[in-house]
Amino acid sequence: MSQTDSLQRFLFDEAPVRGALVSLEDTWRHVLSRHTYPAPVRQLLGEMMAAAALLGANLKFDGTLVLQMHGTGVLRLAVVEYTHERTLRATAKWDGAVPQNAPLPALLGSGGRFVLTLEPKVDKSQTWQGIVALEGDTVGAMLENYMLRSEQLDTRLILAADESRAGGLLLQRLPDGHGDPDGWPRARSLADTLKAEELLTLAPLDILHRLYHEETVRVFDEEHLAFACTCSRERVADMLKMVGALEAASILQEQGSVEIGCDFCNQRYVFDEDEVDEIFQMHVLDAAREARH
Repeated sequence: MSQTDSLQRFLFDEAPVRGALVSLEDTWRHVLSRHTYPAPVRQLLGEMMAAAALLGANLKFDGTLVLQMHGTGVLRLAVVEYTHERTLRATAKWDGAVPQNAPLPALLGSGGRFVLTLEPKVDKSQTWQGIVALEGDTVGAMLENYMLRSEQLDTRLILAADESRAGGLLLQRLPDGHGDPDGWPRARSLADTLKAEELLTLAPLDILHRLYHEETVRVFDEEHLAFACTCSRERVADMLKMVGALEAASILQEQGSVEIGCDFCNQRYVFDEDEVDEIFQMHVLDAAREARH
């Protein structure tokens, strides 16, 4: 895997600041190879991927962090999943022509929603969701407001994405008592000088040196990230159960089999009549005929 697919965490020794930098290249290209996205959707999805990696790096649990936007405008769906195994996947759906310069709230429409979900690997009953208010014109601004209101945590999140790379910088203020209180506004002001081009072309350690060479910064071991899809035939079969036996029977009658594709990786799963019967533990075509009479 390319060394650019990495997450670099760091801590200021003499200021109440912790942070992380993420750079995604191969992982991002895997996502882009599955679908051709309009430029605004591509940028949004790349920024969401970088944000998910940065936020997920601070979580100490086995499971999945999901960032998901639902829209009533031209953007219908944008979703990114990050796992504790440092893997990511993402996809998006839209309807019609996507305006090139429209702000994110306009893409989502008046009924847009932004949801953050934490799903444990084992006990799904402990799944937790938070609603991210659509305050601000960017993913970073919305998540900064969310972290401040829900976690009382001052956060600076700078994100960027283009056709070849996605990247991001996360800064968070630590509680009082950790170093010079003036260190937080100083670190934030320096972060605001970072240009998108630098975020997408420089290595994380080079960015750290460029911004904070006058600070004492402790750098932790680099963590590597990769694209991976969690779809499987078993999980798709569970999805088919939710569709229902009658709908499955209708598809069988029309097409002779049921085919379901994964939006994340484009893997196709085909179920013949016997396999559908096994999933529902009944002869679905016979059940559908009886339901009509």
